[in-house]
Amino acid sequence: MLLTLAAIQFTTVLAFMVIMPLAPQFARVFDLSAQQFGWLISAYTFAAAIAGFAASVVIERFERKRVLLAMYVGFVAAAVVTSCAQNFPMLLVARALAGIFGGVLYGVIFTVLGDAIPEARRGRATGVVMTSFAIATVAGVPIALLLSNAFNWRAAFFVVAASGAINALYARKSLPNVTPVRLTREQKPEASIWIDFMRTLTFPNHLRAFTFTFLMMISGFMVIPYISLYMTANIGLPETQLPLVYLAGGVATFFTARWFGRWADRIGKRKAYRWIALVSIAPLLIITHAPVLPLFATLLIAVIFFVFVSGRMVPAMAVVTSAAMPGGRGAFMTLNGSVMQIGSGCAATLSGALIQRLPSGALQNYNWVGWIAVAATLIAVWWVGNIETLDANVTLPRVEEPIG
Repeated sequence: MLLTLAAIQFTTVLAFMVIMPLAPQFARVFDLSAQQFGWLISAYTFAAAIAGFAASVVIERFERKRVLLAMYVGFVAAAVVTSCAQNFPMLLVARALAGIFGGVLYGVIFTVLGDAIPEARRGRATGVVMTSFAIATVAGVPIALLLSNAFNWRAAFFVVAASGAINALYARKSLPNVTPVRLTREQKPEASIWIDFMRTLTFPNHLRAFTFTFLMMISGFMVIPYISLYMTANIGLPETQLPLVYLAGGVATFFTARWFGRWADRIGKRKAYRWIALVSIAPLLIITHAPVLPLFATLLIAVIFFVFVSGRMVPAMAVVTSAAMPGGRGAFMTLNGSVMQIGSGCAATLSGALIQRLPSGALQNYNWVGWIAVAATLIAVWWVGNIETLDANVTLPRVEEPIG
């Protein structure tokens, strides 16, 4: 089951990630400014946030597998539409369409994980699913970039669509059916969907987890979308060598993500997050202040950045997943996915407003983006201690009738 979820996550991550290393091609083909590229990222994230918010109202009423497959088929279709975009407005609409389905998918994937895996082993399980980020980086992005360099940028999204179609067929056979338990107010069958939704939205521990998620996204996505542009325009990395950056970073992350998950189970998820996040400050600052560098130094910086900036997400997601009210994890994780997308969109939009492209093509003010990311990281390190683990000590009423 975990490998199936990781495979689905792989394609959603690849479709989102590949936009960033394709930035130089998009800037050239569509004549984009840094701000317009930020809109391209934000179109996906804000659409995902709105869709996730809407889905969280009713998601506890539907069987998990059915929702996951429906959203995944829509996501694959959106990848096909993206590959056919002829201009920037069409590309923007296609990315928003992908966000609608991808935003709901992210929450459903971690909902299934949280329902199936006990809290004591959730860090390791999260690490397995999160290796999809590493595999997308080490295999998906380099292959997509090589195809894009050989043909054009559309080839990357054909790869996503083809991989997704295969995964959907396999998931239909391999994933178990999981019917969620609906939360009601005082076990009254007439309790409205809106009451359930507001209960999930306003539960104090959920609000603390949402705040933590938002801070994490600001601390990462202020920097991440513009790495490829900065490396090619400021550090001097040839565009044809961008696949090496993602290959090196992905290989390292593939091994460290699972190790971070086991380590988090052993020493505690909050403690693990704090240590990894504090270490991640160094690569955040280095990569946003780097001058022209040789290839080896560029790859070394990229590896350290990928390992720790993505690695902190492993214990962080385990903390967030365990913050849900038992029986309401589906709505909570979908809402949290929306918060994640809002944070990513706000970060990319703010970065796009701060960063300027000089006539030479170089980026200006990227160093300030790094400092903002560090500030958000430090606040998140402090805030994570406010989130409680509820799985073991909270029992909420359940209804007996099947929900479908």
